[in-house]
Amino acid sequence: MLLELHVKNLALIEQADVEFRQGLNILTGETGAGKSIIIGSVNLALGQKASKDIIRSGAEYAYVELIFSAEDKRKRLEAMDIHPDEDGLLIVTRKILPTRSISKINDETVTTAKLREVTGLLLDIHGQHEHQSLLHISKHLEILDTYAKHQTAPIKQDMALLFKEYRRLQVALEEASSDQESRRREADFLQFEIEEIENAALKDDEEETLSEQYRKFANGRRIMEHLSAAYEAVDSDGVGRALHQVSEAANYDEALKDIQSQLYDAESILNDVHHAIGSYMDDLNFDEEALNEIEQRLDLIHNLQAKYGNTIEQIQRAAEEKKQRLEQLEHFDEYRQQLEREYTEITGQLEKRSEELSEVRQAAAKVLTGQIRDGLIDLNFLDVKFSMEFRRLEHYTAGGFDEAEFVISTNPGEPQRSLGQVASGGELSRIMLAIKTVLADSDDIPTLIFDEIDTGISGRTAQKVSEQLAIISRGHQVLCITHLPQIAAMADCHFEIAKSAEGGKTRTMIHALNQDQMVTELARLLGGVEITDAVFGNAREMKHMADSIKKERRLK
Repeated sequence: MLLELHVKNLALIEQADVEFRQGLNILTGETGAGKSIIIGSVNLALGQKASKDIIRSGAEYAYVELIFSAEDKRKRLEAMDIHPDEDGLLIVTRKILPTRSISKINDETVTTAKLREVTGLLLDIHGQHEHQSLLHISKHLEILDTYAKHQTAPIKQDMALLFKEYRRLQVALEEASSDQESRRREADFLQFEIEEIENAALKDDEEETLSEQYRKFANGRRIMEHLSAAYEAVDSDGVGRALHQVSEAANYDEALKDIQSQLYDAESILNDVHHAIGSYMDDLNFDEEALNEIEQRLDLIHNLQAKYGNTIEQIQRAAEEKKQRLEQLEHFDEYRQQLEREYTEITGQLEKRSEELSEVRQAAAKVLTGQIRDGLIDLNFLDVKFSMEFRRLEHYTAGGFDEAEFVISTNPGEPQRSLGQVASGGELSRIMLAIKTVLADSDDIPTLIFDEIDTGISGRTAQKVSEQLAIISRGHQVLCITHLPQIAAMADCHFEIAKSAEGGKTRTMIHALNQDQMVTELARLLGGVEITDAVFGNAREMKHMADSIKKERRLK
């Protein structure tokens, strides 16, 4: 469950610390007080895209921290290489800077994808307008597959691979169905390209060798000028004269013997260098014809590289691929027949797995819609029918051939129809609540967050929604933002979100309410401009009735 939320420098929040409890946690406040910022901060911590404008004016960064108790999820988290501490705590943080943001789990930086994967085990958020997604039929099959994922996931993994091969063969067959004249032109062009590469008779490392020779030949005159100057500079005549003079002097002083020996070595080395330079210059041949041949050969290689690959190895590989394609074209009938056999086989496999997946889905849909219907009855749908209709698509997808849609009838004698044709905004909200309840039970998600689930409802229906939330909170921690006193009265823990202005700045604060403060907040939700004693009495009675209902439910 979610134990604590810490927010700093986020929008209107300078700093807020909230300790949530087990059961039903209710958050209320005046319109514009910043209730959405609280849920928004949780979304940010879970990886939602953040704008730099979310940072509080004058602050360098915004910071959100969530502390979870995750001992019951330890094995699944450790399988994901996430390790709660010895007390089972998991700390998720996000620091939002003007140019970037940093997400961490237990002080270890993680990617957004990893963050969502981990927190998906711990928490589920129902946003204000999420129920509108039920108007999109594709969402219905997604809900069903989520509910039955332990049965559907292995089949869908196989189907994804089958579908990929199916599409490859489908494209290949479409290409193979092109007209004969196109194939003839392609074959002629392939033959030309293959001959062009083969006639070039390329050799490994040929380009490097030729490039080196080209540089040498192209700069022959400069080489000769420099070597001529060097040849003159290393003439040993000067060293020979020096050696003669030192030798004469050494007859009178033995100390000059070392210098004499060094001059002998220098004369020998210079003679060798002088001879080597002379030999190189004698052998140097600047054949203009040879230079032209090298230049033409390099142009040929560079032209082939531009057309077929950056290296000789790539050019040769391209030639092999073109030979294979040419062989396919030359034996086109056999090739097409082979494609057709493979396509028929893969289609059969895809059909079989799609049928298996559809059977699993339809069986799971009966259970799912039955559970949703029970939930709808608890949410004041008095005589409701709810089921799922399946239709077969005219084509395969990576998820099979099913198109599935929830249908509902809310009045006796009326046929079941699409949700968009029957359900109002408030009814869609309750349907999504029922769905979320079922999915949370099947996935065992410990914490559920409902952001203004009360959209479009009031009166007895609001009371039923509050009772359903109380039931859910027996097995899950529930956080709920609401405007309705019927829902707020069911709180096990009630938080007020308030806005104040101090020192020319606006601040949003959140604090837990005691029993008397809960009644006062209920009176505010019930009353108008003036809260009378009668309103206070009504609030006390509403809170007493809610506590009695919760106690009665827990005894069952």
